[in-house]
Amino acid sequence: MMVHILARFLLVLGSVTHCPLLHADDILVVMGQAFASEKISPKQLANIYRRKTVINEAGERWNPINLSANDPLRLAFSQKIFQQSPDAMEAYWNAQYFQGIMPPYAVNSVEAMLRLLATTPGAIGYLLPCHVDKRVKVVFKLTVSESLAGECNR
Repeated sequence: MMVHILARFLLVLGSVTHCPLLHADDILVVMGQAFASEKISPKQLANIYRRKTVINEAGERWNPINLSANDPLRLAFSQKIFQQSPDAMEAYWNAQYFQGIMPPYAVNSVEAMLRLLATTPGAIGYLLPCHVDKRVKVVFKLTVSESLAGECNR
C-alpha cells in the first residue's frame, strides 16, 4: 500500500514539474546582430555589468543595458549573476558613483531594450526567448529556477 501511494505521488510530482509555468526558464544574454561578439562567460558578464570590464575584444566600449529595477526579469538576472537583488547592489553603485563609474543604463521596456541593442555598438542585455527577434544575437544562456513565463505577455 505504501509503495502504491509513493508511486502515485511521484507520478503526480512528475506531471507537475513538466508544467510550463513551473519549469526553469532561460534568460538569454543578447547583443545587437551587427555588433555581437563571441560567447561570454558568467564571470565576464558579471564584470561587464559591474563595469569592471569596460572594453570588449573588438576594442569597443561595453554598454550593459538593464531593465528597470523592479522588473521581474531584471530581478531574476541580478539574482543569478550577482546573487543579489538590484536593491541590494545599491551600496555598490553608490561607492562606484563617487569614483566616477555610473551603473548600467536602464530601460523601461523589452522593446526599448531591443532597439538600443540593435543600434548601439557594444550594447549587451538580457531577454526571454519569447522576446528575441532578428535584431539580436544570443551570446549566453542563463537558466533560472523562477518562473518567468508570465513575462512573455508584455
